[in-house]
Amino acid sequence: MNKKQDLPWDNPRFRNWIALVRAEKAVVAALTKALQPLDLKLAQLDMLMNLYRHPGMSQHDLARKLLVGRSNITMLLPQLETRGLVQRENDAKDKRVMRLTLTDSGEALLMEALAIYNGLIEQVMSQSSPAECDRMGAMMQRITEAMKVE
Repeated sequence: MNKKQDLPWDNPRFRNWIALVRAEKAVVAALTKALQPLDLKLAQLDMLMNLYRHPGMSQHDLARKLLVGRSNITMLLPQLETRGLVQRENDAKDKRVMRLTLTDSGEALLMEALAIYNGLIEQVMSQSSPAECDRMGAMMQRITEAMKVE
């Protein structure tokens, strides 16, 4: 038995999976660098985007949406609160639940960050036709579903 036959390098699925992972790392690196002037980290941007789309979300729901533990949210929230970007309020029906909303400053910073993010997306995705972008999105959705990730 030839050991080389057992190695995945020539398998198109393996090769393309590695290409996908490298693309994700390149996007993360480029976006991280682009957000530095705003003093905003990717995890913080993700939180702001979700709170903009779902105002009043609980800390627990935000953690589930971001696929992180509640402790991650608990660590990041004070940073965003100190900067005046997010506010926490007790739920009117259940005082144990904290509801999160963006402040006006948080929304303004998010809009700046989204302009940067959208510019990066346009730069990269303009190399593909709308149909290719749709196929890529469908493939990414299938990968997400296969990995059982929300």
